[in-house]
Amino acid sequence: MKVKGGYFWKALFVDLSAGQAFGLPFDEEFAKKYIGGRGFNIKFLWDNLRRHKFKINPFGPENVICMSPGPLGGTYTVAAGKTSFATISPATGIYGDSSMGGVFGPEFRQTGHDALILSGRAPELSYLLIDGAKVRIVPFPELKGKSALEAEGMIRQQTGDQDLKIAVIGPAGENRVVFACVNSDWSRNAGRVGIGAVLGSKNLKAIAVRGACDLPVAEVGQLMEITNAGFARLKSHKLFSFWQEQGLMSVVDYVNGIGVMPTYNFKDAHFDRADQINGFVMEERYKIGDTACFCCPMSCGNACLVKEGKYSGAVCEGPEYETACMFGSNLGIDNFAFIVRANQLCDELGIDTISTANLIGVMIEAVTSDLVPVEEVDGLALEWGDEEGVITLMHKIANREGVGDTLAGGSKAVIARWPRLKPIISQVKGLEQSAYDARTAVSMALAYATSDIGAHHTRAWTLAHEMEQGLNWSPEKKVDLVMYHQTVRPLFDMLGVCRLPWIELGFPEDYYEQAYQAVTGVKYSLQDLLAKSALLYDLTRLIGVKLGISRQDDQPPDRTFDQPVLSGPQKGKVVRREDFEELLELYYRKRGWDQNGIPPQEREREFSEPLVSE
Repeated sequence: MKVKGGYFWKALFVDLSAGQAFGLPFDEEFAKKYIGGRGFNIKFLWDNLRRHKFKINPFGPENVICMSPGPLGGTYTVAAGKTSFATISPATGIYGDSSMGGVFGPEFRQTGHDALILSGRAPELSYLLIDGAKVRIVPFPELKGKSALEAEGMIRQQTGDQDLKIAVIGPAGENRVVFACVNSDWSRNAGRVGIGAVLGSKNLKAIAVRGACDLPVAEVGQLMEITNAGFARLKSHKLFSFWQEQGLMSVVDYVNGIGVMPTYNFKDAHFDRADQINGFVMEERYKIGDTACFCCPMSCGNACLVKEGKYSGAVCEGPEYETACMFGSNLGIDNFAFIVRANQLCDELGIDTISTANLIGVMIEAVTSDLVPVEEVDGLALEWGDEEGVITLMHKIANREGVGDTLAGGSKAVIARWPRLKPIISQVKGLEQSAYDARTAVSMALAYATSDIGAHHTRAWTLAHEMEQGLNWSPEKKVDLVMYHQTVRPLFDMLGVCRLPWIELGFPEDYYEQAYQAVTGVKYSLQDLLAKSALLYDLTRLIGVKLGISRQDDQPPDRTFDQPVLSGPQKGKVVRREDFEELLELYYRKRGWDQNGIPPQEREREFSEPLVSE
């Protein structure tokens, strides 16, 4: 099957040390095997690791950051505004990725490139300007220490172009906070695994793009027909209007209602004041408008403004569920105005809301439980609900000041300094857990444990399925559920589309098969595409194994086994270790991995074709 559209047939490789940029061509077989987006990024990382004999310092010039929007990105496809970033994560030391919505990815595609690979380190603080085929590394030391929004404004002023699309880091990225993020379009972030920290280590403050190319689409009429039908289907869904009104904030009441909402640093899973930080409070008191990503009718972004009180003037796009929960219930805070301010500050400083609030929760519990003396946290007498203490710690983290220097190193650094805190830190492989408790569903514990980037729900969110339908499912069926999620959800990141229409409004999976066929002309079925995604899960596992991951790392957070839920509908629940180990054994067998979680040798050979650059 010949590829007739979807690709410009080159990645842009930028050597920041040498100050050089060139197109890196790839062929049709490469495109059909790796698809794009996450798939391209994984292959580029794998080749770079092979080139360096799997000896990579995440902050060294030899590490690369890869970015690719995928073949559907920027086309007239439902929710085609996603772009995927990947690197060797400074938080975990293994493969890490994070995706960003908005319009940055589609604009990058219009420069005539399918991917970006950043290597080396610029001699001084700079930004990368990609203006179609023209690529410049622009020194701009005056950007040092500027917030993400300030830096974006300064770049627009210097270039005289208000229409540039810019991905930028804040001071946390410059200071190599291992959960620093990349910000674009005001509040669209590639938030997890420390992409921003690796950009900072490369002396790169921002990537600014301006494109004008038409995207290659094989069957334009067919794409328009199926996408128009897709829009109509979404808009006819009974929850469409409610979703536009609240977006992901609608999840607060549901998650708290079923008893999986992290509370007081994951000690509990039910917050008795959740009705003070839910979507209705946001909608009635703080929301001032909707925002949307490229080609998406869902408009799930909420622009929020605090109009009175201590945080008057605080504004952000969001918060979304994860932020509301992690800076709310997880810290014992029921003030939505504070959550808006915390969200805004994370955007300005360039830090991930999940990891930041997770680690602050750890320190509050450590101090209130006398596990760490006040003197070791810079004299901060931290308490639950301590809004000022939280904001103080956020600044300390971003600037690596005092105890913030330890927290900026992530879970691994905290455990290295205070080993006694490991039982109260919710993390897997060094990545802090996102805002869904796993003690009530063993499939979710397995999902966190076997995620290729660490404890993040975007790989597999199985809670609702197991709790609503599958508590009595066989172990095999629960493993199948996890593996299916770990296959279909990453596929969205390969194609360059958002998964929320599928998750929240039941958008059919076969639409993406049809869209891929219309854009590329390749008649892959959904099962063909899923097979490509499953194969790449083996490749990210191989990367992890080469960098030191084994069975002992495939464990959920300690609390999953050892500390029962304290209150709410799941009171007393905990995952039995033997149940988890049974699922893990079965998971390895179904993956074709050995008892230590290592894929077969033929997999490595399958991915060891000549390096892309050769």
